[in-house]
Amino acid sequence: MNLDEALQTFIAESRELLEEMENALLNVDLAGDQSEAINAIFRAAHTIKGSAGLFSLDHIVAFTHVVESLLDKVRDGSVTLNDEMVVLLLSCCDYLSGMINGLAAGQHEQDPDTAPEGEMLQQQLRRHMDGEAAPAAPAAVPALHAGPRVERIDAERGDSDYWHISLRFGRGVLQNGMDPIAFLRYLGKLGRVVGIATVPDALPPPDEMDAELCYLGFEISFDSEADRDAIAGVFEFVQDDCEIRIIPPHSKVSEYVNLIRALPEQRARLGEMLVRCGSVTQQELDGALQRQANRDQLPQDAPVQQLGSILVGAGNVAPVVVEAALAKQKQVSEQKAQESRSIRVDSDKLDRLIDLVGELIIAGARANMIGQNLHNAELLECTSILTSLVEDVRDAALELRMVKIGATFNRFQRVVHDVARELGKDIGLIVDGEDSELDKTVVEKIGDPLMHLVRNAMDHGIEPAEARLAAGKPAKGMIKLNAFHESGSIVIEVSDDGGGLRKEKILAKAIERGLVDPERKLSDSEIYNLIFEAGFSTAEKITNLSGRGVGMDVVKRNIQALRGSVDVGSREGQGTTVTVRLPLTLAIIDGFLVQVGASVFVIPLDMIEECIEYATEPGQDYTNLRGQVLPLVRLRSLFRIAGAATRRESIVVLKFGTQRAGLVVDTLLGEFQTVIKPLSPMFSEVKCISGSTILGSGEVALILDVAALMRTVGGKGALSLAA
Repeated sequence: MNLDEALQTFIAESRELLEEMENALLNVDLAGDQSEAINAIFRAAHTIKGSAGLFSLDHIVAFTHVVESLLDKVRDGSVTLNDEMVVLLLSCCDYLSGMINGLAAGQHEQDPDTAPEGEMLQQQLRRHMDGEAAPAAPAAVPALHAGPRVERIDAERGDSDYWHISLRFGRGVLQNGMDPIAFLRYLGKLGRVVGIATVPDALPPPDEMDAELCYLGFEISFDSEADRDAIAGVFEFVQDDCEIRIIPPHSKVSEYVNLIRALPEQRARLGEMLVRCGSVTQQELDGALQRQANRDQLPQDAPVQQLGSILVGAGNVAPVVVEAALAKQKQVSEQKAQESRSIRVDSDKLDRLIDLVGELIIAGARANMIGQNLHNAELLECTSILTSLVEDVRDAALELRMVKIGATFNRFQRVVHDVARELGKDIGLIVDGEDSELDKTVVEKIGDPLMHLVRNAMDHGIEPAEARLAAGKPAKGMIKLNAFHESGSIVIEVSDDGGGLRKEKILAKAIERGLVDPERKLSDSEIYNLIFEAGFSTAEKITNLSGRGVGMDVVKRNIQALRGSVDVGSREGQGTTVTVRLPLTLAIIDGFLVQVGASVFVIPLDMIEECIEYATEPGQDYTNLRGQVLPLVRLRSLFRIAGAATRRESIVVLKFGTQRAGLVVDTLLGEFQTVIKPLSPMFSEVKCISGSTILGSGEVALILDVAALMRTVGGKGALSLAA
């Protein structure tokens, strides 16, 4: 990997770490146990700082060092994390994101325009560090001595009752921004340091000493109820820069099992695991290995004894300990194998792959048509196999582009936090269905529409705390994001438990603006969906978030551009739910070909419920399907296709969400793998068409927009949309 590639990897990983840091800050429990969240925040800051140092990005290192210093004080308990500090650290995340974005744009030095903001943030960080009275140094950490003298603090108990920690810091630990003494102080939070000896044996002669290097080691006797994993976790951030050996006190077998399960995740032989956790001594292990090596003296048909069996037989260790160690080995091996199978792939390469698969599908359809025209059985068999393989390649290629929507949902934790503070409201966010997958292109383009829906729900939907309490609701309002798969689409719901939409007010505003006929009777759904009309707003006052009559129409337009639909439902006084329905992919779909006159159209196969042959009356816009009224859409009249309709027509029954409609066509041509080609901008206003595709014959077929077709059956039935 060259330097440019390594820098791009640093940028990508830094963005991921900042996202993790932000999520940890937003989810930290200020009233409860913060240790896990604080460690996650500290880990992210430390990793960014260390990696930035490799590229000599001094401005990033300097800023992150101050953030890390404050977090270190929070970790050791000398500073208490509060809401003001969370907001400050979130601002630091934003500032770091700006520096990373600048780096991606080629800016390797501090931006003079943003330097004052960075200095201001650093001053606030230092104020928090200095503003809290630091507690007295733990009595368990005595002054460190230059010589190897051991200072006993409690001589009443035997050494065997304590943990023993042998610690040798690496030479570059200071250069990496780590303070060895800070780790010893933090160790005091888990228990009591009974004795400590400073080991200066590695110190060079004074004239050869480098002030930036660390030469010290420590031998520590430690009294604690913590387990090995917790003690090792104290040195988590320097584990690559030092050597740590932890010897446990006398323990029960059950505690040995816990120690084995808590071993660091690295490949190790069974014997080394047992020695490391103190289950056996090195002498016992050497003896067991010697007996295993002497197996050649046994008869040839004698079974080979494993090390675990020898140790158990010799009485050195209980069987349950060996079983735990073997389970740990298997778990580590599987995890390492899983990690080695993951690689980063540039998204442009995936896009190129999808384009090539699309061309392969078109070429395969052409070959299949030639085989049918020639009536060549061998060629037809080959094209059939080719079609099957292309389908598998298509599915595999599309699966590579599928990503979980959870990453998009997590962005809204910060939005809700910041907007709630701006509005002076107490609002929480519930996320569900974050494991639902869809095409990365859809994920990238749906973020902004969802952002507006969430902000709108917070501003318009959630009432102030006083109004909620008066209505018998909790003072804290809730926004819920939910995602799930349904009929080949992904459905995303943005819900709130606010005051709901007021039908009368919406209808009055729509009549006032001439959007609807005062005499026309509208259903509740039609009234609610008026909020998506251009320039429509019922806000009584204009805020920074809403009330200017722009936004919701843009949301609808952007979602429809993704071949999706948006709908709104509400109950006054109880809340509102906006439902967004999107295709899983924008590249390749399974389609169903139909023909009207000389024109061929493609319908997404997932939207089709059934196909029936039916004799309809000319001009009739509905039919009776098994006792249910089915509204009809006649493509011939919709697109003004020349020619007379056949006496016996075919009806394709479509289902989109909760709506059903029948599409009247002349001929059913069957299934067809469809490569979606976008229409040129000059056709962007054509309704009921979402794209085009190329058939095996080389002809172009138009892909129908099912959501738009469903809208034509509302009100007075099918409308003529051709101009």
